[in-house]
Amino acid sequence: MSMSRQPMASRHALPVKQLLLTLLAWSVAFVIFFPILWMVLTGFKTETAAIADPSFIFSPTLESYQAVQARSGYARFAINSVAVAFGSTLLALLIAIPSAYAMAFLPTKRTKGTLLWMLSTKMLPPVGVLVPIYLIFRDVGLLDTRTGLILVYTLMNLPIVVWMLYTFFKDMPKDILEAGRMDGASTFQEVWYLLLPLTLPGIASTGLLSVILSWNEAFWSLNLTSSKAAPLTAYIASFSSPEGLFWAKLSAASTMAIAPILILGWMTQKQMVRGLTFGAVK
Repeated sequence: MSMSRQPMASRHALPVKQLLLTLLAWSVAFVIFFPILWMVLTGFKTETAAIADPSFIFSPTLESYQAVQARSGYARFAINSVAVAFGSTLLALLIAIPSAYAMAFLPTKRTKGTLLWMLSTKMLPPVGVLVPIYLIFRDVGLLDTRTGLILVYTLMNLPIVVWMLYTFFKDMPKDILEAGRMDGASTFQEVWYLLLPLTLPGIASTGLLSVILSWNEAFWSLNLTSSKAAPLTAYIASFSSPEGLFWAKLSAASTMAIAPILILGWMTQKQMVRGLTFGAVK
């Protein structure tokens, strides 16, 4: 009797454990998503309601969105964000792919040290190099230009892009590349016809991550641009004035700024997860 009861107890315990884990996952997801939900709802309130009535029950209005559109052109800032985010990602991939290829398939004694040195640059606070970069950009005429932001964002994301591509390339079977060499493939043909198609999920997820990081970057855009090349992060900051913060308008502007990249993330989440788990043991 005791032997027959034990499997029944274990079968009942398993659904309870799954239920608890599911509730925990939904709770964590709600905590993470709640600030975004609050921001979106606040954008549909009046300024008075945004400050005095922090509740979910209110009369929605488009007043804040209309005020945001009337104050400054959203399209110009959005175009700058798209150009800078995708331009810096493309440039980073063009540099990182041959770099990661060399480190993965032609390693030297200094390869690991180089990778660690590249990653260590991410530990440096951006404000620590703001003055020299600002002076260099001023002297060469790159202040308030898309080209300047693309260069900065490329350098900012390059260590992460190289590391991710290096990991993906490392997991690829070397026998495939060796077979290509035996058939007379050049290095370019080896990369273009063999390596890139086989590691496309990893490259795509790396590119998507770089786009997201560039889109969300605020420090450099606020310090290196003023009007011509200002992206959406600078557009949001413009709603902070000496008179104070206009919470409803700031929330509306923030919602309009994050909406494109949020939609892109939802549309490509399967590709991103597939790429980030590329080469993992199934």
